[in-house]
Amino acid sequence: MLEKLAKQTAIYGISTILGRFLSYLLTPLYTRVFATGEYGIVTDVYALIPFALVVLNMGMESSYFRFAAKAEAAGGDVHAAKQRLFATTWGITSLAAALFFAAVWIFDSSVSNLMGEAYVAHPQYVVIVAAIVFFDVSCCIPFSRLRQQGKALRFVLLKLLNIIMQVGFAIGFCVAGLFSSDFGVGWVLVANLLSSVITWLLVLVVADPVLPRINRKVLAAVLVYSMPLLVSGIAGTANELLDRQLIKYLVPEGAMEQLGIYGAIAKIAVVMTLFTQMYRLAAEPFFLSNFKKDDFVEMNAAAMKYYIIVAMSVFLGIGLFKDVFALIVGKDFRNGIDILPVILGGNVLSGVWLNLSFWYKREERTSLAIWITFAGLVATFGAGLLLVPRYGYEGAAWGRLVSEAVMVAVSFALNRALYPTPYDLRGIALYVASGAAFYLAGSWFSTVLHDSVGLSYAVNALLMVLFFTLAVRREKIDVAGLLRSILKPITKR
Repeated sequence: MLEKLAKQTAIYGISTILGRFLSYLLTPLYTRVFATGEYGIVTDVYALIPFALVVLNMGMESSYFRFAAKAEAAGGDVHAAKQRLFATTWGITSLAAALFFAAVWIFDSSVSNLMGEAYVAHPQYVVIVAAIVFFDVSCCIPFSRLRQQGKALRFVLLKLLNIIMQVGFAIGFCVAGLFSSDFGVGWVLVANLLSSVITWLLVLVVADPVLPRINRKVLAAVLVYSMPLLVSGIAGTANELLDRQLIKYLVPEGAMEQLGIYGAIAKIAVVMTLFTQMYRLAAEPFFLSNFKKDDFVEMNAAAMKYYIIVAMSVFLGIGLFKDVFALIVGKDFRNGIDILPVILGGNVLSGVWLNLSFWYKREERTSLAIWITFAGLVATFGAGLLLVPRYGYEGAAWGRLVSEAVMVAVSFALNRALYPTPYDLRGIALYVASGAAFYLAGSWFSTVLHDSVGLSYAVNALLMVLFFTLAVRREKIDVAGLLRSILKPITKR
């Protein structure tokens, strides 16, 4: 069964990697075209959009997977039950998004004032952002349906097309000289809006002919499951954007400049984020299916260990060569590269507590997510208040790491108390400790061998090989067989 998860992760992963690579092209562009303060607006906006998406989606994505599985288990007219579920979840999220857009459009000046000086001169920014949110929210449930139906190729092609269009529009605007106009970074938002509108139209074409229609009985049942996910999602996403907001409001001088640097370095760490994202896309519908408890805990425990192996490999691959990755961003942004390993560490922990969340989603005890995410939010806020005013974006990075660690600790404690899962703690500890040790060793060698860059890179590459060899030998991984298993379904498609 884990082979199936690996296949789905690979399918989603290839598209995600390609998409992120294309969007990666925008980071070198933006950090060379815009000043640090202007790029701070981009960082700020793209931290707030996910928050709006979580609020307006109301936890309906996870709910859709769970209730679709329950409809299959219940039998009867499964197709009709799934149609009602889809129409209801799509209808309520689209309605919420439409009301949000209308409110922002009507009160654009007030919203701009709340967001700070950078937005007062251009209230159009917030209206465009609200429009992006509307179209993206309206696409979420149809995209979830494609995942639930196993139509991974259609899903990834639409996602890829969205990113290709966004990159294409942005490059076109840059060539036309629009980024240097008075509207400036607003053209970044316009590029996003155009790609979101076209994607929305394409989703309507490929989706089954089901109109969004809210069934009150279905909605009531789904809301009982989704409301705790909504509350925890708000807290969790607020936690993800809080570090940016703390920089924005607590740094005494040059806040937007520091925000721009922080956002640019976080973009470099997106490789870790995209791995976690592609894993989530495959793992969520996989683990929320109707497995027996014994099968579920066994697979979840194994998935956690293999996630750690891959995540620590990515950590080493980026962390040991961070000076090379620094070249992605403009020269004015590179003085923040030392926070890259800290951000990567936080992203690794984010994937750990994602794994730790599947059991309570499966058992419909989603209220536990509230305790976990609020613990992380409190940790981010507390650490930020202590560190950000004094250390700026460096303090924000460490505060985020502390927050992720707190959420992992709370999640693990709840798992041990309520749903014990036989995680290979010794193996996990070995991979985390060896990964951290190899990183520290590589950093020390880089300092000693700073006059011989080639030799330093060779040592770092050797350290990565050692980590990979350790994992393959200890787990007895048939690498060639695993690759054949993953590539076979992809090539058939």
